[in-house]
Amino acid sequence: GPTGRAVGPTPRPAAGRDPGPKPVSSPRSAPTGTGSRPGSGSGSESEPGSGFGFDSGSDSGSGAGSGYGSGPGPGPEPDTTDREWSLAELAAAYAYPAPDGRRQTWLRANMVSTLDGAAQHDGRSQPISSAADMRVFGTLRALADVVIAGAETVRQEGYRPARARAEFAEARRAAGQGPVPAVAVVSASLELDFSLPLFTAPAVPTLILTGAAAAPDRIAAAERAGARVVTAGDGVGVDPARALRELAGLGHTRLLTEGGPRLLGQFVTAGVLDELCLTVSPMLTAGDAQRIAGGPSVEVPRRFALVSLLEEEGFLFSRYRRD
Repeated sequence: GPTGRAVGPTPRPAAGRDPGPKPVSSPRSAPTGTGSRPGSGSGSESEPGSGFGFDSGSDSGSGAGSGYGSGPGPGPEPDTTDREWSLAELAAAYAYPAPDGRRQTWLRANMVSTLDGAAQHDGRSQPISSAADMRVFGTLRALADVVIAGAETVRQEGYRPARARAEFAEARRAAGQGPVPAVAVVSASLELDFSLPLFTAPAVPTLILTGAAAAPDRIAAAERAGARVVTAGDGVGVDPARALRELAGLGHTRLLTEGGPRLLGQFVTAGVLDELCLTVSPMLTAGDAQRIAGGPSVEVPRRFALVSLLEEEGFLFSRYRRD
């Protein structure tokens, strides 16, 4: 199988801040099966190997409504050995910060981009992904309370419900989480196919975040299909900050968004994104594909600090937090 190693120096912490875990070896083994980001049309997810669990140094937080600090405590010293990463090591490296009363939620984004900035190819992210990317993708989902996605991404990427996996069950129980993360779809129009398994057969009800002006007949259709509609805006659309508050009120404080670019752009503009896990794919696509974040630009670019950078077969797995 491919090998992996740490890349780059450990970032220096700012005064009075903990930089979080240091970079260590990247995941070596590919997941079982072909896997996909939610974009292959099959709706399949990667199937990581066994052995998942938080080690004693993990700082994954638990408890709804708790505030989050700047990051978990110092991780292990860098391990430059080319070897397979266990799921426990991946989970510890990507653990959510421990609650400390300062933040109600922690919003993490997971995106993939080519060398020339494309977040998709032919409208989907799967062609620019890899097996190792899917191993990280599956771990990030397993750590989250809820996965947030825009309606267009749900349609294009063929989203299906998250599935319970035995490898993650004990860690989720220990963190006070249910067996699987909920999926929350952001939609102003609610023009969604409610006959899809995402709405009719999830392990936990799918959430739909929408505005107060959403059409009553579409709300009724969503609720008949078993979805839970959550109002997170005063008008037609969703207010990003309010969406996070509404999710926290439902007990979801460890948040993961998988885009798409328009939704991520809204989170960036609203200043509510805490962390970006960005896979840089060693591919060039040219064309006019979207970047990972779209929409209106911010007045002043926001600086994020590098927490860790991992590499496998030319794919870079970077992790940044707001500075």
